[in-house]
Amino acid sequence: MANSKLIWALLGGVVIGAVGATTLKRGKLKPGMTRLMSYGYDLKDCLVEECETLKENVEDMAAEAKEQAELRKARKNSEQGLTPEVTIEAAEKAL
Repeated sequence: MANSKLIWALLGGVVIGAVGATTLKRGKLKPGMTRLMSYGYDLKDCLVEECETLKENVEDMAAEAKEQAELRKARKNSEQGLTPEVTIEAAEKAL
């Protein structure tokens, strides 16, 4: 039973492949496939732009988080009477 399904699936794939190859040779699908592929390139470009924007946003958030952490550290050191590596004024100017 399973072997017959496999044989039919293989035979169906061969038939579909042969029909597709014949149609491509005749040139009927070539303009449509070219157009479809060009839309694929457009989609790729759009996705690359979105990823770059996302990357920039994440880098900005990481920089802001680092500045806030340094400010917190400076305040904590100031409250404990320690000499802070980064003064509170300098950290607040960075924000």
